[in-house]
Amino acid sequence: MEQLDQISATLALTMGVGWASGINLYATLLTLGLLAQSGNIHLPPELHAVSSPLVIGIAGLMYCVEFFADKIPGVDTVWDGIHTFIRIPAGAILAAGAVGDVTPALGLAAAIAGGGLAASTHATKAGSRVLINTSPEPFSNWAASITEDVTVIAGVWACLQHPFWFLVALAVFIALMIWLLPKIWDGIKKVFQFIFRLFGGETAPNPPV
Repeated sequence: MEQLDQISATLALTMGVGWASGINLYATLLTLGLLAQSGNIHLPPELHAVSSPLVIGIAGLMYCVEFFADKIPGVDTVWDGIHTFIRIPAGAILAAGAVGDVTPALGLAAAIAGGGLAASTHATKAGSRVLINTSPEPFSNWAASITEDVTVIAGVWACLQHPFWFLVALAVFIALMIWLLPKIWDGIKKVFQFIFRLFGGETAPNPPV
């Protein structure tokens, strides 16, 4: 039973950091760092760096920047575009570190799974923001951003404190994401088509994948 608990804890942390990094990397690092620094959790040695005061300070600064950038329609989309090249690799690195000192094959498998999950959650977040930004009022954007922040912080805490239930919730989230992503992509194509027609185009090309 103890071994099963250890496996579920490791799996939850591996998948949790990948999932959370795709939504808000800096909130993920800040939450992990503060919990580890306060002694509330024990991270694998490969993740001890996140509890460094320097890492916590930089993560906190970047979280503050993202907190405001993420709530300005249009700016949030540009921010998400830039962070495509940051969140996904970081999710893979954190996931690989979460499994601890294991064989290279297992570490690579964890990195692939964490990076893939980070890519999926990042695509869902960024795509949904494109659609939300079509609304003329900013309140839906603010609500989405705050909900994402709270979800990431609560999710990181849950994957450490209640790994089994986190994995159950993550399975539900993944199923919902698989159902939602094609609909988000269809909505984004319609937005691009509308913009193209607005500027005098006859037909709209599909936006690049």
